[in-house]
Amino acid sequence: MRTPADTRNFWLLLALGGVVTAMGLGAAHYMELHGHIVTGMNNQVVWGLPHVFAIFMIVAASGVLNVASIGSVFGQPVYKPRAPLSGLLCLALLAGGLMVLMLDLGRPERIIVAATHYNVTSVFAWNVVLYSGMAAIVAVYLWTMFERRFNRYSKAAGLAALVWRFVLTTGTGSIFGFLVARQAYQSALLAPLFIVLSFGWGLAVFLVVQSTMYRWNGLHLDAAVQRRMAQLLGVFIAASLYLVAVYHLTNLYHARQSAFEAYILKDGGIYPLLFWGGYVLLGSVLPLVLLFHPRLGGERGTLAASALVVLGAGAWLFVFIIGGQAFPLEIFPGQVVSSAFGDGAVAAYTPSLPEWLLGLGGVGAAFLLTTVGVRLLDFMPQDDVAAVGKA
Repeated sequence: MRTPADTRNFWLLLALGGVVTAMGLGAAHYMELHGHIVTGMNNQVVWGLPHVFAIFMIVAASGVLNVASIGSVFGQPVYKPRAPLSGLLCLALLAGGLMVLMLDLGRPERIIVAATHYNVTSVFAWNVVLYSGMAAIVAVYLWTMFERRFNRYSKAAGLAALVWRFVLTTGTGSIFGFLVARQAYQSALLAPLFIVLSFGWGLAVFLVVQSTMYRWNGLHLDAAVQRRMAQLLGVFIAASLYLVAVYHLTNLYHARQSAFEAYILKDGGIYPLLFWGGYVLLGSVLPLVLLFHPRLGGERGTLAASALVVLGAGAWLFVFIIGGQAFPLEIFPGQVVSSAFGDGAVAAYTPSLPEWLLGLGGVGAAFLLTTVGVRLLDFMPQDDVAAVGKA
């Protein structure tokens, strides 16, 4: 039974999400009119802060569906009530991330060309199919959950979504792994790394949204459910930290990457600070302490850890995407290259206000879709206490 206060809060949240989304659209329009000269980007750093927001939301969209997969495909009763919310967040994050991605690339009206003319040798063209296919599969997956006549197909739909999201995240990682124009990215480890990162980022986003929904409705998450999900997030964080370490150790093993690794990990100014302080310390180590410490854990500790994981993800992506472009490409190994254009020089990049607004606009769009979806349909997880106790 909805109260007048619930209705008022819904319209306030709707207005908040609408304003943030409109600011993002306004920033995109401003950049379209004046050109990318009004941003911090340049001829070397062509993917700026909006791409950090976009890649995070797309990768998290894949990972957040892991909650539904654990319930439907692997039959874990604790996660089954959370499958609908997981599917909704997947669609919302995917839509918000693609909104930022298309508006940041320039000439968004030419998306019709990408949708109708495919270059099968381009990983970017593959992602047109992967993103649209993901949205279609998740929509069918949600339909099998809400329509009782089709409940028996939920496991099959969940399995299809599980396979597709692995392929989608592999495609996202391969965009960087196949990019020969930036030596910082060339690594076969990026595809599995992005898959593992998606697990932690998606679950962190889910836990933040779930905790917020429970607080707004005056509810408390069952302690057993909270503990299991917190432990799972801890496992994902540890696995991500391990693969990131392997990625950098692999680069350090190759002599041609030693200068880049020194720049990212030690000499690059803001980039080592964000990597060690933002991702490793605040985004990984501190969340692990909060999740597994007997006194610091609990509902608040899990929420704080999840929020830190999201912030750490932003720090890692900034270092990976921006730092990887800022470092000069070694075209002629062993030779010094210089010109009036600035070849061989490290590029400077400072994100501008329109870039911040565009990135936040994508978050606002995801928030808006989630708010409307939760209002129209019953996405609030309903735990079966008896089932939780047996799990």
